Amino acid sequence: MNNRWKHIAATLATQLCLAGPGVAQGVEGLVQLDVLDGGKSDSGTYLGAIRLNLADGWKTYWRAPGDAGIPPQFDWSGSGNVGEVSITWPAPHVFDQNGLRSIGYADQLVLPIEISPRNPTKPVHLRGEVDLGVCKDVCVPGKLTFDHTLNADAGRHPAIAAALAQRPFSAREAGVASATCHLSPTADGMQIEARIVMPPAGGEELAVIEPGNPGLWASQPETRRNGDTLIARSEVISSAGGAFALDRSDVRITVLGARHAVDIHGCTAG
Repeated sequence: MNNRWKHIAATLATQLCLAGPGVAQGVEGLVQLDVLDGGKSDSGTYLGAIRLNLADGWKTYWRAPGDAGIPPQFDWSGSGNVGEVSITWPAPHVFDQNGLRSIGYADQLVLPIEISPRNPTKPVHLRGEVDLGVCKDVCVPGKLTFDHTLNADAGRHPAIAAALAQRPFSAREAGVASATCHLSPTADGMQIEARIVMPPAGGEELAVIEPGNPGLWASQPETRRNGDTLIARSEVISSAGGAFALDRSDVRITVLGARHAVDIHGCTAG
């Protein structure tokens, strides 16, 4: 086993050991899940949100959780009249935990969801579960269920509106002039070096690279700025091992700064 995978295995083992007694009780008492109604849009889609209220001092994770963390995984298979589901992730925060960097949310997470019904004349019923992890001094993995029929006549929900307002800027909104990715082979996989020409996002910037393929894993990038260019370098490894192809158009880069975050979809050769 190479050193990087040893690090991943050690991190996961540490989390499971720290969870200890928490595995039996799951996340009960640590996080409460509610489904919020945002009504039906003029285009016929339903707007709602999954709200997670965390106990004092606890946090949960973003879709790319960093060195340590369990990203939320949703199962909508028990739902009725649900077509496409689109999730808007509010800009997350960066935490330092026992020498490891994690990315997520403290106190509360509101995840806006937009749903296209299969049949526009029938109600949308959300029923499913989410696997997630919550952490404080220890990390506890768990599963939460939800069962809710969305109210088409609901008005604007302030919590959903606030979460949508906290989304990262698009590349255009943030003034990104270009985003290029240089790929080169490594002993374990592939190195990706992203160069993003953009104004500073404030403070110490962190660029998170997502390969866009669930079978690929990207290490936490080393991020630095050189004038108007943000440079992030990461290693991408296949969970199946062996060689793989990386489509630059699928790469997603999120820049987290003190003032705002920026969501960049795709990069060109560079």
